[in-house]
Amino acid sequence: MITHWFDIRDERFGALVLPNVHVDVLYEGGRWLEGPVYVPAARHLLFSDVPNDRVLRFDEVTGAVTLFQSPSFFTNGHTLDPAGRVLACEHQNRRVARFEHDGSVTTVADSHDGHRLNSPNDVIVARDGTVWFTDPTYGIATEYEGARIASEIGSNNVYRVGPDGRAEAMITDLVQPNGLALSPDESILYVADSGSRPSRLLAYPLAADGRLGPPRLLREAEAGIYDGFRIDRHGNIWTSAEDGVHCLAADGTLLGRIVLPEVAANVEFGGRFRNRLFICATQRLYAVYLNTTAAR
Repeated sequence: MITHWFDIRDERFGALVLPNVHVDVLYEGGRWLEGPVYVPAARHLLFSDVPNDRVLRFDEVTGAVTLFQSPSFFTNGHTLDPAGRVLACEHQNRRVARFEHDGSVTTVADSHDGHRLNSPNDVIVARDGTVWFTDPTYGIATEYEGARIASEIGSNNVYRVGPDGRAEAMITDLVQPNGLALSPDESILYVADSGSRPSRLLAYPLAADGRLGPPRLLREAEAGIYDGFRIDRHGNIWTSAEDGVHCLAADGTLLGRIVLPEVAANVEFGGRFRNRLFICATQRLYAVYLNTTAAR
């Protein structure tokens, strides 16, 4: 059943959406919006406009969207760590940076085995502070997203940064690793490979020591690619897609879609109760209230 905004494929999706809600357009005028992160302490959402080399800020209290950072070094993905600090994937600087509470900036990772990273794309932080990030070549393939530079590493990897601060390549066989997220209990690492054809969403068993088991193919994209995604408290995966946002069960079943008129790139749970899904979709920032909340 398709309503104006929701395409319900499974009755479980019907329980995740609310009656009489609509998808709000919060901002339009971007070139390619990406990398949203909700900051509870400030009640604002930061999101990237990658080709325009800027980060924008949506104020949840006033509804205003203002310029937050320019230039942003072609920043793409953002996340928060357990201390409430923002981490950013800077394409141009080829690093993952952390913005400290005193305003200083710390480099979390910019190299591996003496070689500069490609262009970190998405980043997450586990409860224990371990940082995971993807490093495809999108930010060094053209000037549109960064700069045209040859890869020093020669592969596109998923990295783990543990307590020792060293970036360790954990997944090295993907075409273009992109979005990533942890299951609610942090026993599974989900990774999108947006470079494979078709694009794939993979699930890796994650041990307590940070080691990964063999992946399970969760789902292949029917059209377009899987890019950024988030997990709700039930373990459902809300992923960007060509026609909006797809909601997948933990076993990969497509439960339903949030139908949009443009390609979605990334999503983020936010709001006072973490029940509002913010959607970066090409030129516009959307948001919709759901009957579920973020996993964490």
